[in-house]
Amino acid sequence: MKAVKYALIGFGGIAENRIAKEGFACDRARFKPLRQAVLVGATDINPSRRTAVEALGLKWYKDAAEVCADPAVDAVFVATNNLTHATLARQALASGKAVIVDKPLAANAQEARMLVKLAARKKLSLSVDHMMTHNVLNLKARQLIAGKKLGMVNDACFHMQFAYGYDPAEAATWRCSNRAEMGGPIGDVASHCFYMAEFLLGSRIQAVRAVYYPKRMSIKVEDGALIQCDLENGMTCSALVSFCDARGGLGGTLSNLGYEIYGDRAVLRGYGTMFQLSGHAGEPLKMRLELDEFTRQQDFAVTKALNIYQGVITEHAASVLAGTPFTGQDGLRNVLQCEAAHKSAQRGGRTVRIK
Repeated sequence: MKAVKYALIGFGGIAENRIAKEGFACDRARFKPLRQAVLVGATDINPSRRTAVEALGLKWYKDAAEVCADPAVDAVFVATNNLTHATLARQALASGKAVIVDKPLAANAQEARMLVKLAARKKLSLSVDHMMTHNVLNLKARQLIAGKKLGMVNDACFHMQFAYGYDPAEAATWRCSNRAEMGGPIGDVASHCFYMAEFLLGSRIQAVRAVYYPKRMSIKVEDGALIQCDLENGMTCSALVSFCDARGGLGGTLSNLGYEIYGDRAVLRGYGTMFQLSGHAGEPLKMRLELDEFTRQQDFAVTKALNIYQGVITEHAASVLAGTPFTGQDGLRNVLQCEAAHKSAQRGGRTVRIK
């Protein structure tokens, strides 16, 4: 079977350790090669990253233009800073390459919409790295919800709350200093809550209401936000996101990254299921899913880990090989949801519909 040949644009820590070593299985001691996708090269604006690229047996490209000009490259994974996502994805699509973009698809809806239109015009597959939908426990949660194990579901809460930005070095990063780069808890992590809500509850978010947390941090973006979401199926859910909550330490922080799904027969709780974890040995937290039927509780743990980044890549590669390109619409919708949450918070929590 033919494998789609990918190149990475951007080779920072997450790109090296999560996308390359795990997603593309460049860490051969831990992962078997993918059947439908292979990483052939990478580039980064920092030339010192060449050593890390070549250590994995990959070709070093001097820049994104060289990647896009290489006929041996079928597809590009953009893993740069948020402000450059649209420019680099557009360059790749214009050169005839299918594209995966690390979340978010673009730094604003106007740019995201441009990418969706360009991909459609070029008939190329465009997707965004919404990797948490490939977590085995999240897949199990979706199955339990759809199978009515919780009874009638009428509410849910998603939360990604932690401490980031109290340290001056952290406060200077884009996450804490630049809303235009989708910095702040809404752009950085509520975005994950939005697509996970749609994934687990089986319906699209059609409107949001949001308020910012009271300000106590000296960062330029919001400290946190409470967001309520109205889904097309009539259900409501909420998201709690923040950079101001200590949560005890690493264990408390990671286990807090999850959700509760409320049904009239049971509550489903995910612990550590909304992070970069896949369930591999050696990860800093053992994820779990708890089905609470009020008189008894049942725990689900990972019995066979499926890497969440491999899930994104293999799904995209399959779309390329089958000639059924992804449209990127889910990435556009996610950016629109983040923008709507900010608009609502700036209007005192008024309902804002997702257009």
